Amino acid sequence: MKRARDIIGLPVVCSATGKQVGTAKDLLLSEEWQAVAIVLEPKQWFSGPACICWEHIRAIGDDAVMIGKEEAIQPLESVAEGATLLDGPRKLRGLPVLTANGMQLGLIEDVYLEPGEGKQVIGFELTEGFISDLREGRKRLPLPDSVTIGEDAVIVPAGCGERLDEIFVSNEE
Repeated sequence: MKRARDIIGLPVVCSATGKQVGTAKDLLLSEEWQAVAIVLEPKQWFSGPACICWEHIRAIGDDAVMIGKEEAIQPLESVAEGATLLDGPRKLRGLPVLTANGMQLGLIEDVYLEPGEGKQVIGFELTEGFISDLREGRKRLPLPDSVTIGEDAVIVPAGCGERLDEIFVSNEE
């Protein structure tokens, strides 16, 4: 199981040429909680954001994201709308997760991706703040059957509070 944060910051390398074509800056997620694209750091100050659609990614390793050819890079605007994890108008990090009966479970800190292909989101890493993270650690919430991404909150079914798992967070973060 990989976290989105494990991908962000990795160099993106073309396997055909061995050239580093960028650095992963963020993930674009669809309404169905699928990773759609990796957003790249802009190469120049005034250049628009670029991305690589998930189908062009050959592998995501511990040290790099591998793509087949440089032509896989395209403008972010050409990809379907979605939510991003860290930045943009619909960013997920920092949004509160509320149950349908009004209980706050925490704030989204990260998302977990399925093992292997790593395209499907399978859960959220939730925080209750820095002090709480130090004292109690963060919590993991498996992806519920229905999730609504709202403007100011993510809404999950009422029973999700019972599905939270405590996870250990190292002091390195």
